[in-house]
Amino acid sequence: MSLNDPISLNETVGEFIPEHRRALLNVAAAAIARGLSERSALPVVAQDYPEVLRQPRASFVTLRIGARLRGCMGSLLATEPLVINVARNAYTAAFGDPRFAPVVRDEFPQLHIHLSLLSHPEPVTFESEAHLLSLIRPRIDGLTLIEGSRRATLLPAVWETLTDPRDFLAQLKRKAGLPADYWSPTVRVERYTAESVGHDG
Repeated sequence: MSLNDPISLNETVGEFIPEHRRALLNVAAAAIARGLSERSALPVVAQDYPEVLRQPRASFVTLRIGARLRGCMGSLLATEPLVINVARNAYTAAFGDPRFAPVVRDEFPQLHIHLSLLSHPEPVTFESEAHLLSLIRPRIDGLTLIEGSRRATLLPAVWETLTDPRDFLAQLKRKAGLPADYWSPTVRVERYTAESVGHDG
């Protein structure tokens, strides 16, 4: 993976300028490289980065080789500076995603790193499933479903493959371990947006 690859111009445009995006991608790549060489997380000093990257914010890091998912880990709550959160999630996506074996050195040049920088979640108020479906904003909203001890989220990027709100919500229920047709008055939903950052290639 060449860090000189251009940042995709068709990614979501948001509050981060290209220099900020480049810094975050560099940190994510460095965190994976450190894991491969030292088998430890990358130490990040937030004060070394611009103010906007030091603000508490949550993120997800997705790794792909070609079209194949190679790891995806993240957080929903903004509990630490964004630049530290990105480093942590990049390391965990590469070496701690339980669905995959850890990334190995030969794979590193092929990795495509994609960051989703999350806004603060807000509750969605609705009276029924039909009402909820009418409130969902396709290609904008990421959703988190909470039902008792069950919790699951789908990032806005999932709209690329699930374009209908009904299908999106059904997949979210399945991810939470619930039937696609499940409904209860105790279901809670939060929504957030995500600024998308990645390398072309």
